[in-house]
Amino acid sequence: MAKETKDYSKYFDFSDARVISEDENGKKIRIRGRDIQILSEPNHRMEKQRGKEDVQVLYENAVPDELKGIGNGKHYIVYTFGCQMNEHDTETIKGLLELMGYRATEDRKIADIILLNTCAIRENAEDKVFGELGHLKGLKTEKPDLLLGVCGCMSQEEGVVKRILQKHGFVDLIFGTHNIHRLPYLIQEALFSKEMVVEVWSKEGDIIENLPKKREGMRAWVNIMYGCDKFCTYCIVPFTRGKERSRRPEDVIAEVQELARQGYKEITLLGQNVNAYGKDFTDINYTFAHLMDDIRQIDIPRVRFMTSHPRDFDDSLIDVLAKGGNLVEHIHLPVQSGSSEVLKKMSRKYSREHYLELVRKIKAKIPNAVLTTDIIVGFPGETEEQFEDTLSLVREVGFDSAYTFVYSPREGTPAAVMEDNVPMEEKKARLARLNDTINEFSRVSNEEQRGQIVEVLVEGESKNNANVLSGRTRSNKLVHFEGATDLIGTLVHVEITDPMTWYIKGNLVEQTAKLA
Repeated sequence: MAKETKDYSKYFDFSDARVISEDENGKKIRIRGRDIQILSEPNHRMEKQRGKEDVQVLYENAVPDELKGIGNGKHYIVYTFGCQMNEHDTETIKGLLELMGYRATEDRKIADIILLNTCAIRENAEDKVFGELGHLKGLKTEKPDLLLGVCGCMSQEEGVVKRILQKHGFVDLIFGTHNIHRLPYLIQEALFSKEMVVEVWSKEGDIIENLPKKREGMRAWVNIMYGCDKFCTYCIVPFTRGKERSRRPEDVIAEVQELARQGYKEITLLGQNVNAYGKDFTDINYTFAHLMDDIRQIDIPRVRFMTSHPRDFDDSLIDVLAKGGNLVEHIHLPVQSGSSEVLKKMSRKYSREHYLELVRKIKAKIPNAVLTTDIIVGFPGETEEQFEDTLSLVREVGFDSAYTFVYSPREGTPAAVMEDNVPMEEKKARLARLNDTINEFSRVSNEEQRGQIVEVLVEGESKNNANVLSGRTRSNKLVHFEGATDLIGTLVHVEITDPMTWYIKGNLVEQTAKLA
């Protein structure tokens, strides 16, 4: 039996809410004794619109002087759910908090501000956040001055904000993905008014440069663009992240050059659809291929990118990637389904044949290319034959690994009104078969590494054994080997001795231990 659709209507009953005041800056309402300052709230209809107004690039002070000491002697925790874009947003949130004087902690009992940076892409991510809020309710009761906030993609959803207002009145702060730079002002408002503050912009704003980032380790995320214009029928991202807006190339390149100067060993260029980069520029002809070619010449050992869309993966990009150097041979290329019929229902705007032709082009120009992907099983109406098309595509491409998911409807997307007629038991069975097939190819690919000497960026100690270090190859394979902790953050050479399905084991090649 298919999982029943969530009933959001109960969160929209605001018969007990009273508007206290309203002006051009927003409105103040009272629900169950709690005053709520709504500066702006999400509107799904507005999120669907793609404005024609110009996107401005602003270079402003991230935190005004009068707010820089507001967090002195106080501590923060940011919990991050979801994708690399959310991780990157968290780096900015932490950077802003630290400029305000706050310091990081892992101890909830001494935290003065706790923020949940949320993901809206799947229902289980949403359930985790509300579960976490339930745990934090007791802490808030014990410590009323604790500032508790929800931000990120979930905050962009009308139903989520209504649910928090109605059922989680102990939350102090709600903001979205478009106004992270407003965090210092929102914290000030919440602290001094003692009211819940809600500011979620339904329309994407300008591109804000010069925002601080608190990065950790020797790998860095670099956001090159925001938003997505693809509107795949299952995906909420175009609504939560807004229209595609590219950062200016000089700003991206300056950031990468600074990371190189600071000694970072690897960067990942981020965007909801990175290879659409530059298509919104009206004054210059500058594409993702141009950007990669320019970054290729910066002295940083490894450059990756996520995530690309097959529809925008053109020949010029393949030609640039084929130049190699610091452009790694690992390419993440989400396919979502191996059936042209399902791809059409998903509005992916390419066919199975187009995808396989693209893979052939990539492998012809980049013979050592390692491909990974995303796949959804159990999309509404998916037949057994269509699922078999996905399995056969996986075998034909030979993906190194894949992120695989059971389809779950997201409120507000076109697919949410399609008949979700694949039983959950069948979805799970298909997922297991798909994962078995992918694991087969992962093992074969790892086995091919036996006896090879590979370059590994050492990330840290293994979670299970302090004497074992773990790191990743250029092709993003996880490697475990014995070594001293002073190798963390450096590039080393490792001889592969024991390939497994999920990772590979090897021995440090001492004479080339420090390439950094």
